[in-house]
Amino acid sequence: MTASRAIIVAVSDATGETAEQASKAALAQVGQHDDRAVRTFPNTRTQKALEKALVRARDLGGLVVYTLVDKELRGAIKDLAQVHGVIAIDLIGGLIRDLAGHLDASPLSVPGLSHELDEEYFRRVAAVEFSVNHDDGKNPQNLPKADIVIVGISRASKTPLSNYIAHRGYRVANVPIVLGVPLPAQLAEVDPARVFALTVDPVVLMKIRRARMESLRMRPDADYGDLRQIRREINHAKRMAAEYNGWTLVDMSRKAVEEAASAIIETYRSRFAPDGTRRAPAKQKAPRTKAASKKQAAPQKKAASTKQAASKKKAAKKPRGRKKAAATKKSTTRRVRKGR
Repeated sequence: MTASRAIIVAVSDATGETAEQASKAALAQVGQHDDRAVRTFPNTRTQKALEKALVRARDLGGLVVYTLVDKELRGAIKDLAQVHGVIAIDLIGGLIRDLAGHLDASPLSVPGLSHELDEEYFRRVAAVEFSVNHDDGKNPQNLPKADIVIVGISRASKTPLSNYIAHRGYRVANVPIVLGVPLPAQLAEVDPARVFALTVDPVVLMKIRRARMESLRMRPDADYGDLRQIRREINHAKRMAAEYNGWTLVDMSRKAVEEAASAIIETYRSRFAPDGTRRAPAKQKAPRTKAASKKQAAPQKKAASTKQAASKKKAAKKPRGRKKAAATKKSTTRRVRKGR
């Protein structure tokens, strides 16, 4: 398998999403970004299905990665990999084994447990529906119901970000910022800590827009791809963010959607509890000013000075007392001798 023809066959006894995403992440680290480089074999739960996947990998000259929870299937794929001369990498078996040992528990070995139709699943479905129905400024009356609101100018990745975050179970709405068009009044009702304003480097955005213009066969001299116009739009968006005090700026210039989404989710979680209520702000010590420090140090300095003065006074008296005692003793001795 050469660097110019990287192929990974992702085998799973469930959806294969974990194996596919892990494979793409690994390929990106070696300079491979072709979506066709990963071939997924989901719901592979028999040795016959396993062999079909291994033969396919052999014919393609590819490498196999697998997420199989069944211990017997994991053993079978190792044997088949040797038979067909294919490298096979276990992505989850070692983790299951070590985690079970750490927790002193027995693995259930049931495929697809993470995709059961539980409450969390339906919450994600509802979040995706909300995102679709509130894309690009639609239904602004529902903006206060959103967990997260994303605002930004055209082609700043509002929709991809909204969809990605929605798949994580958050209700997301996105609103376009357009020169000369007022933002919806309902945006003022949204807690500013929920609003994330996207900003992009003008040159980067110009390249994105011009590629879009070419695909739509737009006039190459249209304002949409003009750098000066783009700068005006970006500056306008920043002014809007400043006016709505509390919005969080997110620079999308060189961020992947996944990276930006993770940052937004983590920021949201730090501000809001799972039930959507605001977390109590962390108590911070007020910074000590120079004047306050001097004021606080003054009594201590005065006490130290007083103590030092008292010590000096005591020390000064002590020698005189000793001299007086010595003189008295000497006088007494002389009188005794004289009396003899």
